[in-house]
Amino acid sequence: MSVEELVERLRGIERKWQERWEKSRIFEADPDKSLKKFYLTVAYPYPNSPQHIGHGRTYGLTDAYARFKRMQGYNVLFPMAFHYTGTPILAMAKRLREGDPEIIDSFLRIYGIPEEKIKELEDPLKMARYFHEEIKAGMKLMGYSIDWRREFTTIDPAYNKFITWQFMKLQERGYLTKGKHPVGWCPRCDNAVGQHDTRGDVEPEITEVTLIKFEGDSLIIPTATYRPETVFGVTNIWINPEVEYRIVEVNGERWVLSEEAVVKLKFQGFDVKEVGRVKGEELIGRYFRNPATGKDVPVLPAKFVKPDYGTGIVMSVPGHAPYDFLALRDLKSDLETLRRYGIEDISGLEPISIIEVEGFSDLPAKDAVESLGVKDQLDVKAEEATQLIYSKEYHTGRMKANTSYPGMPVKEAKERVKEDLIMSGKAHKFYEIANSPVYCRCGAKVVVKIVEDQWFIDYSNPEWKKLAHEALREMRIIPKELRREFEDAIDWMREKACARKSGLGTRLPFDPNWIIESLSDSTIYMAFYTISKYINSGILDASKLDEEVFDYIFLGKGNEKDLSSRKGIDEDVLRRVREEFLYWYPLDSRHSGRDLVWNHLTFFIFNHVAIFPRDLWPRQIVVNGSVTMEGKKMSKSLGNIIPIRRAVELFGADPIRLSVMGSAELSSDADFSPIVASSTLKRLFRILDLASKFSSFDEELIVEDLWDMWLVTMLKLHVKEITDAMEECRAREAIHHSVYLLLNEVEEYLEAKGEANGRLMKYILNVWARLLAPFAPHVAEEIWETIGEEGFVSLAPWPSHEEIPEYREADISYKVLSNIIEDVKSISSSGISGSNLYIYVASPWKYELFRRIEELKPKIGLDPRRLIPELMKNPAFRERGSYVPEIVKQLSSGGWPWLPDRDKELSALETAKNYLERKLGMKIRVDLEENPSYDPKKRASRALPGRPAIYIE
Repeated sequence: MSVEELVERLRGIERKWQERWEKSRIFEADPDKSLKKFYLTVAYPYPNSPQHIGHGRTYGLTDAYARFKRMQGYNVLFPMAFHYTGTPILAMAKRLREGDPEIIDSFLRIYGIPEEKIKELEDPLKMARYFHEEIKAGMKLMGYSIDWRREFTTIDPAYNKFITWQFMKLQERGYLTKGKHPVGWCPRCDNAVGQHDTRGDVEPEITEVTLIKFEGDSLIIPTATYRPETVFGVTNIWINPEVEYRIVEVNGERWVLSEEAVVKLKFQGFDVKEVGRVKGEELIGRYFRNPATGKDVPVLPAKFVKPDYGTGIVMSVPGHAPYDFLALRDLKSDLETLRRYGIEDISGLEPISIIEVEGFSDLPAKDAVESLGVKDQLDVKAEEATQLIYSKEYHTGRMKANTSYPGMPVKEAKERVKEDLIMSGKAHKFYEIANSPVYCRCGAKVVVKIVEDQWFIDYSNPEWKKLAHEALREMRIIPKELRREFEDAIDWMREKACARKSGLGTRLPFDPNWIIESLSDSTIYMAFYTISKYINSGILDASKLDEEVFDYIFLGKGNEKDLSSRKGIDEDVLRRVREEFLYWYPLDSRHSGRDLVWNHLTFFIFNHVAIFPRDLWPRQIVVNGSVTMEGKKMSKSLGNIIPIRRAVELFGADPIRLSVMGSAELSSDADFSPIVASSTLKRLFRILDLASKFSSFDEELIVEDLWDMWLVTMLKLHVKEITDAMEECRAREAIHHSVYLLLNEVEEYLEAKGEANGRLMKYILNVWARLLAPFAPHVAEEIWETIGEEGFVSLAPWPSHEEIPEYREADISYKVLSNIIEDVKSISSSGISGSNLYIYVASPWKYELFRRIEELKPKIGLDPRRLIPELMKNPAFRERGSYVPEIVKQLSSGGWPWLPDRDKELSALETAKNYLERKLGMKIRVDLEENPSYDPKKRASRALPGRPAIYIE
């Protein structure tokens, strides 16, 4: 069958099982005190576009983990909701109304939205609802085991009341503040923006820089720097000669700034009035006074200066900044540029050393440039040199005597110099977007704005940070190497703007002009899932929810009898809702992408410890990397985004699940390849074909020969490896064992055995279907039904390796055969070929030698200097003195993986003789080392236990 035909066949299988799951409601979870519970959630999606293949990794991993825990006997709750909050939907609808060709093209070409539907989506709520249903349909097509009874949106009235309650609690506990603060800002939307509001979901990273003012005769040049302590080493000022700068009045002073800088200053509260313009080239050669040293420094040309960085003018510190060192060096030799701008001889302009740092000369920038072989400013190693110097000087440098802070550590001097310059009126605080350019979803470039009366969640609160660290210490982080990242994120957190003046969402209860933004209303919603089914069914009247009701449900305050009489809610309903929350909480596992560690996931920890008692703090966070498409980042411009629903049509759900979960370790980025998906599809049908082939047999774990024992032993190994991997969410490893290695071994078994043990194969398929169920649930269900099992494999018990026997001798025998096949292939690849293969089994004394070495190993190890004298005490070994040291040296690198048995080795070779002849295409003769019937090249003496010698002729 063609790939297209296989996909169509698979789609039929998937539809069948999705309908059966839904009809039987097997993923709806209610409290059951007789069962251990497991509650997990994944980030709820933002409905401003369909989900694509990349989303399939995070959601697929969560579903696989949910399915695994369910089969382990846990009562598993896996719910879903939709995050409408914020401005992205409004911005996208606005762009649609304005006829934005990029948005329209995406809707038509990538998302496959009918043209006649576009007009309707100009309404923000209709757009959100459309994509909401599109995402939900995609999740069902992917086979996610979600309890849809608990679905909600973040603009539902009941959810608004829940968020109102949350913010009242934060306010009561002193975690909300109001004041003046820098925030990422969209000048077009006139609103604060966060990660969810930007193109590509990029969080605007706000960083503080220092504006240092260099004063001339009538003008002042302010320069922005991250390193104010280096002002003592300024030799010149860089300006772009091709840029037209603005002359503006600021507090009675005339500043020279780029046009972009003027805009930024206005948003940061500076009173700026333009009074003129000047070309950069007109200022070249003029001198301005260094406010720290009082010395005049010249303005020099530099086309590399970007008008949108800082003020568009840069101070130059060539002794401690590699880029400045390179620029000054290159300008000195650029006679044409010097002549063009009428610059006098600058050969005497030399770097100034102001910081002493161990391991470097007086000019660290020069050292770094030369040691790294940096050619010029465009060399990528220039940035490496810059980071090296900054780190070394910041952590170990000390200010020199030619500064005003001799002997002071750079780390301390950086703050002191900034404070002193600002206090003396020679500098100002200024904020930049460190990861600029960042664009709002409306297309405007994000700037920093100092917002008055802005509401913040005060994540800088030291006592709150302490609680967050305590929660993190008690929490399991998967993968564990990300724990340090969470620790750093908690320490790094500062005040977070939590509300804005426009957008969808919940209004601040104590200041209703503000709407709570999307990264602030999505931190404890996992608690809301536990009660949302009662609201959706009408059992709990949303209109009667208020702070007191939520206090009872989530914090246990008050009693249901009093609350019932005052709120008009049935006492039994209140009790049931409270008990349901306590049954499911705390959250057992939270799943998300790695990009959310530094915001959402850390906010999640903070808010839980702020509101809930310690016994209800989250237990685990699982983080995964993103997905690329055939090695490239997914983007609309590259046209390589495939929406989930379209992807399922092309490849089927199970191949997508396996491809995105199985191509990388958890913390690494995975790569989706259509070729791999098609190959995986074919592997799944090979397993399905095996189920059909052996479906008529009775199922029994019964072994007939070496091959049966080997396959059972391999199955036991895979069950253990898959189970261990899934306990750590290592889906890639689990999929490798269940889809690839096990299939390869079953096919090897069938080839070797010839006439398969049908009863055993049916047993293998029973276990195999269960191993596949978390990753390829539709195919697993089909296998389960095909082999005559009842019910759903999704609800079947997870297999235990302890229930499967192990036949060690079979495994050892197979390793012997594998070694022979490997050796033959190695010899053949070197150009040696033949039709006859002679296999020589080692002499009995070598097996005895191995046994003696195994006995001695626990006492003296495998050091030949200790082992050989001990072995030579045996007369039989002394007789073969020249061979013993050679064998010991081979073993000393790590020992033999098993203790071979000669009789079993011979038996295995005789049993496998026909298989090896078919596999290798050779006539095979098995001989003994001590009495070979044919050994023209004297190969027999090379035989070792477990590794027979071979000769090809």
